[in-house]
Amino acid sequence: MSFISDLHLHSRYAYACSKNLTLANMAEWAKIKGIDLLSSADFTHPAWLAELEENLAPNDDGYFEFGGVKFVLGTEISCVFKQGGRSRRVHLLVLAPSFEAVHCIREMLTSLNSKLNGDGRPTVGASARDLTSRLLDIDEACMVIPAHIWTPWYGMLGSKSGFDALGECFGDMARHVPAVETGLSSDPGMNLVVPALVGKTIVSFSDAHSLPNMGRELTIFEGSAGYPGVAAGLKNNRVEKTLEFFPEEGKYHLSGHRKCGVSQTPDQTVRLGNRCPECGRPLTLGVVHRVEELSGAGTLPIDELKRPYSKLVPLVELVAHTMGRGRAAKSVGLAYQRICGELGGEVKVLTQVGYSDLERVGGENLAVAVIKVRNGQVQIVPGFDGQYGVVQPA
Repeated sequence: MSFISDLHLHSRYAYACSKNLTLANMAEWAKIKGIDLLSSADFTHPAWLAELEENLAPNDDGYFEFGGVKFVLGTEISCVFKQGGRSRRVHLLVLAPSFEAVHCIREMLTSLNSKLNGDGRPTVGASARDLTSRLLDIDEACMVIPAHIWTPWYGMLGSKSGFDALGECFGDMARHVPAVETGLSSDPGMNLVVPALVGKTIVSFSDAHSLPNMGRELTIFEGSAGYPGVAAGLKNNRVEKTLEFFPEEGKYHLSGHRKCGVSQTPDQTVRLGNRCPECGRPLTLGVVHRVEELSGAGTLPIDELKRPYSKLVPLVELVAHTMGRGRAAKSVGLAYQRICGELGGEVKVLTQVGYSDLERVGGENLAVAVIKVRNGQVQIVPGFDGQYGVVQPA
């Protein structure tokens, strides 16, 4: 038994997020995608929390239910603090076992002068270590996962304000951090060569700021969908598989300077002194660069059998590509909805449905595109400095 989960989401109350991120819409899109378990997202925001408490029905198996979809209570918190003589900004995913724990977390954040009425992703002036300690004091069943750990500005290992190791960030609380989230610009294989992450479960979620982006990265846990299943999956590395973005499509895969249109491999960046050759300004160091810095020269083998994963291109992008239109086109959206509806959801379409059924429902071009992506036959223009990359069937 296993379940497909997306535990990094946002509501319409988070800054820079779609106003369509309502509970009803999230549940509907979970069905379109084929996701078994969602994070509630943004439980610290008072208006969103009121909606959650009104609509989420508790279940004895450790989950909440709405619209036929299972939820656990989760949020993202931004820690902004000084440590080691540097300013640090680290985003953390926080999972809570109950609404009682959520209310205590809100009280704790308010005592630290965190403003909860604005962004659904609140900022707190506490270190990652101290926040983790406070959360576990509230309820030892709370769980903390460093989010998108390589993102330059807000990742635990990011180039701008991060650390070089999980233990450096969390100190004596490191043993209470069961997992790390890869983020869109890295995949498990990249993380597995980093000694600082040995022993931690590697998970991937979407960090969706809009409904169509739900499920663009997913973790399939062994066990039953619910809080106990997630806890066991994180703490005991019961990950059956993760479904990944091609990391090259992520916004920070390579180093670069978007304004000048410059992107570089790690070797080029080191050779040119970490500066833009066009304007001389410092480059935004990409995820590949940071992974190489912290990998110990690749001395650890990548054990893909231990943590298998598949790299996928979102179905809407493949539909748009084969139709020769933008992904926001109405005709693309209608075709996407029809294909998902007839073939059992996006996850199944991308990973399981056979060629003949793909061709029957989506046409020959789409069937060829899906199979090519499954086989890794793709053309790639990597992302850099906040600009998404492009991955298309070859």
